[in-house]
Amino acid sequence: MSEIDPITLSVLAGRMEQIADEMDATLFRAAFNPIIAEAHDASHGLYHAVSGDTLVQGKSGLPIFVGVMSFAVKAVIEKAARDGDLEDGDIYIFNDAHIGGTHLSDMRLVRPYFRDGTLFCYLASVGHWHDVGGAVPGNYNPAATDVFQEAFNLPPVKLARKGEINQDIIDILLRNTRLPQSAMGDLNGQLGALDLGVKRMDELLDEYGADTITAALEALGHRAEALMRSELTDLPDGRWEATDYLDNDGIIDAPLKIQIALEIKGDEMTLDFTGSSPQCAGPVNIALPTTVATAYVAIKHVFPALPANAGVMRPINVIVPEGSLLAAQFPAPTGGYTETILRMIDVVFSAFAQAAPDRVVANAYGTINALSIAGTKKNGQPWVMFSFYGGGHGGSIETDGLNHGNAPISTATIPPMEILEAAYPVMFRTWALRPDSAGAGAHRGGLGAIYEIEVLEENGAEAFLFGERGRFAPKGIAGGGEAAMNVFQYEQDDGWHSPQLASKMRGIKLKAGQAVRLETPGGGGYGAAAERSVDAVALDVARGLVSEAEADAIYGTKWREGTA
Repeated sequence: MSEIDPITLSVLAGRMEQIADEMDATLFRAAFNPIIAEAHDASHGLYHAVSGDTLVQGKSGLPIFVGVMSFAVKAVIEKAARDGDLEDGDIYIFNDAHIGGTHLSDMRLVRPYFRDGTLFCYLASVGHWHDVGGAVPGNYNPAATDVFQEAFNLPPVKLARKGEINQDIIDILLRNTRLPQSAMGDLNGQLGALDLGVKRMDELLDEYGADTITAALEALGHRAEALMRSELTDLPDGRWEATDYLDNDGIIDAPLKIQIALEIKGDEMTLDFTGSSPQCAGPVNIALPTTVATAYVAIKHVFPALPANAGVMRPINVIVPEGSLLAAQFPAPTGGYTETILRMIDVVFSAFAQAAPDRVVANAYGTINALSIAGTKKNGQPWVMFSFYGGGHGGSIETDGLNHGNAPISTATIPPMEILEAAYPVMFRTWALRPDSAGAGAHRGGLGAIYEIEVLEENGAEAFLFGERGRFAPKGIAGGGEAAMNVFQYEQDDGWHSPQLASKMRGIKLKAGQAVRLETPGGGGYGAAAERSVDAVALDVARGLVSEAEADAIYGTKWREGTA
C-alpha cells in the first residue's frame, strides 16, 4: 500500500500519538522520584525499525528528547547488528550521554517491537533518575572534569532477553545509586510503560494491519518534511549571526562562546555553530546528539505547528565543528548539558529575530538552576533533594513574557513546594516572584522568582548548585532590554555568601536552620521601552512587579498618568 487517504492518516496519527501519550502517563503515575512524577522529566516514542528516526513522540514528554532518543535507538540498532541476536522481548538499557545524548541521569530503555516475527519499529522510554552515583548527590557536579566524576556509566546492554529480566543488570544499577528504592520504582515504571506500548501497538495493528500503519508512518515523514519546507519558503533568504556566552565551565572562571550563523535559501536552512568555544574542562560540554536535538527544539519553538517527526530535519543542515564544546568527545563531562542547550536556543532566537522578529520571543531566563541539597538523617538514611527552578520568559510581538515559567527546553514543571517539603527535611522560607527582574520593552519580559530554602535536618546538609546567567543577562530583541541576572547566596554563621564562580558551587555545608537563596533571572524585553503604554507600566507598579524607582528610570515618569 503506497498511498493513504488524508482522513485515515489523520486518525492513525492521532492513535499513534495517543500510544506515546499513554506511555508518558503510565510512567508519571508509577515513578517514585518527583523529577519524573511531578516535573515530567521523561519521554516516550516510536522509532523507525531501520534508521531509528523519530516517528511519533508523546506530547507530555520533554521536547529535547525528540531528537536525542533517535540517537539512542540508533545506538541499540548498531549494537544489535554487531551482536546479531535481536529478538522479540529484548529490552536494552543505558545512560551513556556520548552515545544517547543529554546526561547520565537520563536512563534510556529501548525495546524492539515485532509483528508476526518481523521487526516493525522500536519503542523507547527515557526518564531522569534521581541519583545514579558519582561524586555529587543528584549528579549535577559543577567541578567534574570527566564523566566518571559525574555518575555511573552504563553502555547499551540487555536488561531483558526474550522477555526474561536479567537480575544481574538490576543488581549493578541498584548498587550504584544512593537511592535504590527510587531507582527500582522508576525502572519498573519505565518497564510498565513499554509493556503498555506493546499492547497498544498490537491493538492498532490488529485493527488496521501492518501495511496500512507502515504507509501512514511513511506519509507522516513526508508530510513533516513538506511542512518544514513550506515554512522556510515564507521567510526571506539571507544570513544572520548571533553570539552569547556561558558564565564558565565550573573549573576555569572564563566565559565560553556559543555562536551561530543562520542561513536560509529557498526551502532549506543551515544552522552553523562554527566559532563556538572548544571543548572545555568542565561539565558544560554537550555531545553531538544533544546539539542536533536542541536545534530541533529551537526550530519547533519558531514553527510551533511542526510535528515530532524526523522529517522536519531533512531540509536543515546543522554544522557543528569537531573539537567544540557542542560536539564533546568521551570522556568529557556533560552533566550540565541543560545550561548549554538553553544558550543554544537563545542564540537561535537572536538570529531568527533578525530575519523574522514576529516569530520569536526574547531570551528566557536561560538556566534550570539545578540545586541539590543532600544529607543523612539521624537513622542513617541518606536523602537527596534535587530540583530545578523557574524564571521569566521573553516578551513577544503579542504580549509580555510569562512570569516564573519552566525552561524552554522542556514541558517539565517545577515540583510543587508542598511535595518537596513533604519528601525532604527542608522548609521554603520564600517562594515568590522577583520584582524588577524583567527586561524592559514595549512588551516586557516575565519575572524571575525568589526561593529561600532552609535545612531542617539536625545533621545538617550539603548544597550543590549548577546554574548559569550569573554574568551574562538574558537579551531582549527588537530593541527590548536585558533581564536581571541570576543571584545565588548561601547562609553561614557569619552571614550570607556568594559562590566564587557566580552560578556554580559544590559541597557547601549547611547547619540546621541555615538556608540557600536563589533569585532567578527574568526574560528579555520585546520592542523599545518607550513604546510601552503608560497604563501597562502603572499596572506593573500597582501589582508590585516593577518598583516605582525602576519604572521612573526605565520608562520615565509619564507612567504616573496611567490608570492601574
